[in-house]
Amino acid sequence: MLKFIVRRIIILVPLLILVSIVSFIVIQLPPGNFVESYIRNLELQGGSVNAAQKEALLRQYGLDQPVVVQYFIWIGKIILHGDFGNSFKFQRPVVELLAERIPRTIALSLGAMLVTWMIGIPIGILSALKKYTVWDYFFTLLSFLGLSVPAFLLALVLMFAVFTSTGYMTTGLFSAQFQDAPWSLAKFVDLMRNVWLPLVVLAVTGSAGLIRVLRATLLDELKKQYVTTARAKGLPEWKVILLYPIRIAINPIISTIGWMLPAMVGGELVVSKVLNIPTVGPMMLDATLSQDMYLAGGFVLILCSLTIVGTLISDILLAWADPRIRFE
Repeated sequence: MLKFIVRRIIILVPLLILVSIVSFIVIQLPPGNFVESYIRNLELQGGSVNAAQKEALLRQYGLDQPVVVQYFIWIGKIILHGDFGNSFKFQRPVVELLAERIPRTIALSLGAMLVTWMIGIPIGILSALKKYTVWDYFFTLLSFLGLSVPAFLLALVLMFAVFTSTGYMTTGLFSAQFQDAPWSLAKFVDLMRNVWLPLVVLAVTGSAGLIRVLRATLLDELKKQYVTTARAKGLPEWKVILLYPIRIAINPIISTIGWMLPAMVGGELVVSKVLNIPTVGPMMLDATLSQDMYLAGGFVLILCSLTIVGTLISDILLAWADPRIRFE
């Protein structure tokens, strides 16, 4: 197992380099650059910039260099100094902005992932075991609704329902009086009053697909001969189900850990905009629209790295959970 992990880590190095190149190319794809966007917005407000000022701005932000040179300067600073550059729009180091937003995003995404599993796994198992019953049809209907209803629409409906019934507007992670207050029991309670709504929205949309996958996989496993053999040996039904088919049917869930976190981060973009939550999504959208390439590049690079590392964790957990899978 150790050799497998070391080999995979060695493979990750060139893969991360390739990801960094693709990330930089992606953020360079929109026409123009930050200076041109800045000048265009300034002209819309009645201002103007002459050619000399534009040239000075390009030199100030390092945008007068060829794209290849810009990439090597950017990636060199990241590798040697952990410096992702400065945000053009916010005039702050990208590392500081990432340190503010990414922990909140990961915490929200992990919380939503746990709630998704708590909802999706039991319902998927029950739906498979109660095939073609009222319960199965009911949960199938719920899962299709979860797949079809957009996350932002569900967020708006729940927010409106809470406001009309309680008079409390659930937006942001904290109420106004707790935004800059030090941590206390009252601030934690206020966080719980606000964070449940995005967790529920993300969990409902995520668990809908999970239910369908787990139900289909478990139904396939229940038909196999090893389940019949286990029952013939006189094992209790609950032990037959838990020790054999569920253990195999859970594999697709383990294998999706690699992309589930970035998917949650992407899914929380619109939800965070609707609910005014200070996470990665809204800031990444603003950075992309304003062509703030260092900030957008830092976000894209970290999300891609999360996917690669998450895939490695998925492979290790999958090989550990399923004895049929070998490391060699």
